[in-house]
Amino acid sequence: MEWLTMAVQLPITFLQRMRELLGDEYEAFLSSYDNPRYIGIRVNTLKIDVESFRAISPFNLRPIPWCPTGFYVEEGVKPGKHPYYHAGLYYIQEPSAMAPAEALDVNPGDRVLDLCAAPGGKSTQIAAKLQGQGVLVTNDISGDRTKALAKNLELYGVRNAVVLNETPERIAKSFPHFFNKIVIDAPCSGEGMFRKDEDMARLWENDWTTKYSEMQRDILKTVATMLMQGGRIVYSTCTFAPEENEAIIADFLEEHDDFELIPLPHNTGFSPGRPDWLSHVTETKGERDFSADKAAQTIGCGRLWPHHIDGEGHFLAVLERIGEAHLGDELYVAESNNSIPAKPERPSKQKDRLRGSRRDNGVKEPDERELLAIWDHFAQEQLRVDFLGEKVLFGGHIYQSPVSKERLQGLKTVRPGWYVGTIKNGRFAPGHPLATALRSGEAVRTLRLTLENGEAVRYLKGETLEIPASRIYCHENVAPKGYVLITVDGYSLGWGKWLDGILKNEYPAGWRWT
Repeated sequence: MEWLTMAVQLPITFLQRMRELLGDEYEAFLSSYDNPRYIGIRVNTLKIDVESFRAISPFNLRPIPWCPTGFYVEEGVKPGKHPYYHAGLYYIQEPSAMAPAEALDVNPGDRVLDLCAAPGGKSTQIAAKLQGQGVLVTNDISGDRTKALAKNLELYGVRNAVVLNETPERIAKSFPHFFNKIVIDAPCSGEGMFRKDEDMARLWENDWTTKYSEMQRDILKTVATMLMQGGRIVYSTCTFAPEENEAIIADFLEEHDDFELIPLPHNTGFSPGRPDWLSHVTETKGERDFSADKAAQTIGCGRLWPHHIDGEGHFLAVLERIGEAHLGDELYVAESNNSIPAKPERPSKQKDRLRGSRRDNGVKEPDERELLAIWDHFAQEQLRVDFLGEKVLFGGHIYQSPVSKERLQGLKTVRPGWYVGTIKNGRFAPGHPLATALRSGEAVRTLRLTLENGEAVRYLKGETLEIPASRIYCHENVAPKGYVLITVDGYSLGWGKWLDGILKNEYPAGWRWT
């Protein structure tokens, strides 16, 4: 394959196609590859509002036009090297990648599917819009990538998300017409990311547009079966090829009379779709002609061009199913069934009972009800939180799930909900994700660390701290001894255990500051 070497090495065949499609705009498009990459952060409004973050931001911020919570930061800064990042106050994200979740128009209480979610940028953005209400099912087909997805959801304090590692077809069997909002950041040839990721340009092949367009058609067709009437799908790619963009949408509209395309606004950096490029698809790929009506509608799609905006290339289409949405569902857990007994057993009695009942061949294993009762007692004693959803014992760990067990049965489930902890030797050990999703005041003991004296960084490095009892904020009638929620400037970082002036560090080794 021939290459053109600029700031980025670009395939000649790709450039020939872009010259043909763009015409007079081609030179401006080509020169954009000599521009710097743009760095963005997005404020996590699950933890802090935009104005409060701007007041404490350690960076110079410039607004991103299509995302009210997104900001450009200057090249050379390292936003991942700050305690506020470890507190989940912002997510580091390429600016154009913030557009799909904005177009989805998520509101608290929605049921949302993020189908191709890893590493979690869109999912954390959606979760912030849900504000702990409704449900987010987030999925990636790659088992390895779901690890990063789950970790990001935990870091950013998401309480109402399920993480799956499944195919669209298997999810569709468990969630028919269940969601009212779905985002598909579809697998694609990645042409819009060549400047950001030079490996994508190096690995690109001429036949990728054909390979991915077949996959995209199947995904969109399957996803449509999971959307309820009145629901919305946002289809997005990070490629320029019309075969993967306007052609996919025109085909879908041709086959689905119950869907309509919602035009994107063009006053925030979006350029309109290019229905005129569909003739290029017909001529070069030998595909059938697109109907004039469906083809013309694709002008309502949106494109982010690197020579028009400060960001990489992106394509968006908003599809809505005609009708009125109804969120009622007998298997959807909308109300709390996590009521804690008014007088739970004392832990000592629970442990005696769990250890004291034996079979002939050894110690009887405690049943699920008994284990969940230990979590109930911890929550009543140590927390001040109204937990929504269903308590679930999964893989030896306890979760608060926003959907019922029946929905998840048979699916490869990475996280059935908010991971709160596990039972060890008859005692509840709180998980790190429980801490990161708590707000100051929701734990009965809180310690506020600050940036100025370096304590926050020392905690994030896993160090033991000397802390006088007077610095532990305790709820009424609560002693300072025990689990303490550690915060930086009031925003949760993790757990510590305080005893006699020493704070034992409970920050997980795999998360520590390096």
